Amino acid sequence: MPNDYTKAIEEKGIRPSMQRTVIYEYICTHQIHPTVDNVYTALSPSYPSLSRTTVYNTLKLFAEKKLVQVLKIEDDELRYDPVTKPHIHFKCIKCNRIFDAFDDDKIPLFNKDCAGMLPFGFRIQSIQTNLWGICSDCSK
Repeated sequence: MPNDYTKAIEEKGIRPSMQRTVIYEYICTHQIHPTVDNVYTALSPSYPSLSRTTVYNTLKLFAEKKLVQVLKIEDDELRYDPVTKPHIHFKCIKCNRIFDAFDDDKIPLFNKDCAGMLPFGFRIQSIQTNLWGICSDCSK
């Protein structure tokens, strides 16, 4: 019987495999906005046949099908977020954790304001807002 992760993968038109399902489950249950290496390091002890290339290709496919969003909040690494609805990311510069900020009323207005700043004829395909600072735990 398919689980919720398998169903979500299938709903995006992706053929679910055991590896794809465990990768997606990890992304969903470890809300740390993991990198390819984070996912590989966490799963490879339990799934020795899993390769970094498989993790990379799977996450790339998930992003293309809008199952996850790619987060570029650092210069050298991509991170993956299973939450695809509009939200803001905040990265703590002390502990390096990434937090999600949601506001269903304000974010659409912010995105509309961004679109309004563009010259005539420009069309936005996506907006990703990242903030950097110190989280409440590190501020103590």
